[in-house]
Amino acid sequence: MNGTTLNVLLTALTSAFVELVVPPVDLTARIESVTLVDSDDLAAGAATAHLCLLVGVRADVAAAWLTGTLGQRPQAVMIKSVSEPLRQAAGAAGVAIVGVHAQARWDRLLPMIRRVLDSSDTPEPDTDLFGLAHTVATLTKGMVSIEDEHSHVLAYSASDEAADELRTLSILGREGPADYLRRLNEWGVYDSLRRSDDVIEVPPHDELGIRRRLVAGIRSSADGSVRMLGTIWIQEGQKPIADDATAVLHGATAVAARLITRIRDAPSNEALQIQRLLGAEGGSVDVPSLAASLSLPTSGPAAVVGFDHADAPLAASIRLRASSFHRESLVTTIGPRIYLLIPTIHSPDAVSSWVRGLVSGIESRSGVVLRAAVASPVADLTAVAAARAEVDRVLDGTTTERVTTLADSRTTVLLGEILDLVASRDDLHDPRLDALVAYDAKNSSEMRRSVEAYLDALGDVRAAADTLQIHPNTLRYRIRRVQKITGIDLSDPAARLLTAVQLAVLAR
Repeated sequence: MNGTTLNVLLTALTSAFVELVVPPVDLTARIESVTLVDSDDLAAGAATAHLCLLVGVRADVAAAWLTGTLGQRPQAVMIKSVSEPLRQAAGAAGVAIVGVHAQARWDRLLPMIRRVLDSSDTPEPDTDLFGLAHTVATLTKGMVSIEDEHSHVLAYSASDEAADELRTLSILGREGPADYLRRLNEWGVYDSLRRSDDVIEVPPHDELGIRRRLVAGIRSSADGSVRMLGTIWIQEGQKPIADDATAVLHGATAVAARLITRIRDAPSNEALQIQRLLGAEGGSVDVPSLAASLSLPTSGPAAVVGFDHADAPLAASIRLRASSFHRESLVTTIGPRIYLLIPTIHSPDAVSSWVRGLVSGIESRSGVVLRAAVASPVADLTAVAAARAEVDRVLDGTTTERVTTLADSRTTVLLGEILDLVASRDDLHDPRLDALVAYDAKNSSEMRRSVEAYLDALGDVRAAADTLQIHPNTLRYRIRRVQKITGIDLSDPAARLLTAVQLAVLAR
């Protein structure tokens, strides 16, 4: 993360849901790291980031923590419950306190803070979504919010006293009034946004206290296909929206499309460092330097988990939940997969149990079918690249297991790798099976299926015949016929093993 000062961060987040309660000792000190912290983390007394988000922590617990902390303290904390003892403890410890709106969602606030920290202190309109929102607000005299395709707020301009409930709730990460959202669907607003580049005027709704808005879709036309990336909304504030707002919005959506695509395609500096640590870039890696840059302990033992689903919102959700499980955990996306690195673990079983709960919870809430693999614990960070390779072996070699390890799925993984090796080399192909395939194709017979069932039943003719729903004598005839067609003696254990491997390669 590039980092910024607390004042710049608070300006970007706006007073809609954060308020500086105890100012920092040094107004120019930079905030370069952020993490979620719960009561268990405080009790453990682990090292802190520059900015700590105290999730579910009572004010008295936070005050006791700041009073008793002798090691490295954060520069600032964000908390929803602020008391006078907490103010005093923070003042004595030299820690800034930022109050957070009671209805704000931590899972929306954390990514927004990270986006601000990843941007520069003075964002230009063509390099930063917050800068773009500010520029559009200035030109149109309205209040601007930029949302992704799931209606999650990515950035916004400052609000004035005319900000309505819909804007406030959107920034807080809460749903807008249900009646109004239903009305937007009835008016066909979202359908129109998906179909065209037009700027749509959304009338006010006096009964619900919703003010007039203009909205335009952010669309990408890469590779000849149009994809919806999000929307830009302008709420009318104390002054009427400018007459040329439509033209401004058209230009803003083009800029926003570039920015969002750039953000999604180009990982942050932190993501690149994590990817290097996991061995994604190849070559030698200076692990101690990377660990220091990421504020990670190097002693371990460490754990690596892979998820076979590279969806950006899913990665953000996993990052948030992983930070709650272990605040030093790191998440990144490499290719088609999401990877989680936990630099220090106390119990491998606890990690596997947590991953199972995570996968089950995601599937029950969103319907996303997620597979995960947990690598064997490694002694320290120098071995996490090997752990990631192990995760990939397991995910590549399994198809149905929700959460598994190499130890639990070794037979499936190793057999799959053996079959891949045989399939990749022509000199390991047995041409005698070609005759069997050709015979079935010519005669519409099931000789191959019959010998597969026979081998699966370990030569038990009656069991194989039951599987095929044929008479045992019929199967005996077919096996004799297969031996004649191929020239393979199926009474030889080695020949049976080779035939089973060759048939498995054909099946793949």
